[in-house]
Amino acid sequence: MLGAEDFIEETVETVKKQITGKAIIACSGGVDSMVAAALVKKAIGDKLLAVYVDNGLMRKGETEEVEQMFKSMGFNYVIEDAKDEFFSALKGVTEPEAKRKIIGEKFIRVFERRAKEYGAEFLIQGTIAPDWIESGGGVRDTIKSHHNVGGLPKEMGMSLYEPLRDLYKDEVRDLARMLGVVASERQPFPGPALAVRCLDEVTPENIAVIREACFIVEDEIRKYVAEGKMKMPWQYFAVLLPSRSVGVQGDRRAYGRTIAIRAVDSIDGMTATYSNIPIEVLGRISQRITNTMKDSVNRVVYDITNKPPATIEWE
Repeated sequence: MLGAEDFIEETVETVKKQITGKAIIACSGGVDSMVAAALVKKAIGDKLLAVYVDNGLMRKGETEEVEQMFKSMGFNYVIEDAKDEFFSALKGVTEPEAKRKIIGEKFIRVFERRAKEYGAEFLIQGTIAPDWIESGGGVRDTIKSHHNVGGLPKEMGMSLYEPLRDLYKDEVRDLARMLGVVASERQPFPGPALAVRCLDEVTPENIAVIREACFIVEDEIRKYVAEGKMKMPWQYFAVLLPSRSVGVQGDRRAYGRTIAIRAVDSIDGMTATYSNIPIEVLGRISQRITNTMKDSVNRVVYDITNKPPATIEWE
């Protein structure tokens, strides 16, 4: 890769030549899409519209947080409420690849509608190298289809432009710091969002469980990091398993869900090692999850698998 400063200058010049007229960018608020948005905005200004899709699968408070980031960066933006569309499309679906491809196509259809209203012919995405490497193609096996690659429909009514396609996460973070992107240190979050942290049917009820569990994991880890009791992992979250197990509530038998905690250390996301979370922290997370969701969750486990053989996300 070029140095960050040279890459920014070269990319801005390329965008000026290739993006004629208006464009929209699929912008989740993550570092990849925010950097892509900042680069293209430098080239075409307010002709770029950042589109954030609230699909009902986002983390607790995510939509409000992302809107504040857009405002702080001076983006021209719109928030699309598409919860009903996504839940309807995912009804009855449990297979991971099917989830990813349904979500990818649904995103594009939402973007196509907005692009038509806005008069845009170009769709900008924050795709980076691990996205298309893991999505397979040619001689590469498909590890998992990233929604912005393997989930793209064969035909869509826009030209696709991906300024970060050959970069890795650590390189994107370098650009973010130089561009003053507020999401520069934000932990990675999958494009299909909580749908791939719910190893079951994607329903509003299941998503509500995993949303709260993810919030508790993030909240507790950040507290302990702030107190100097542990190092911040590269990525950390919860997973809702499809199985149920027997537990006890008072003197009654309970039959509840299982939450897995996942925390890893990595540089670029291509490989990762599980984080050594202090047992005190794990105990606090487990207690808080089971107390908060005692009617639905009765067991919490910790994933100590590296990548490879596992991936970072479970689906």
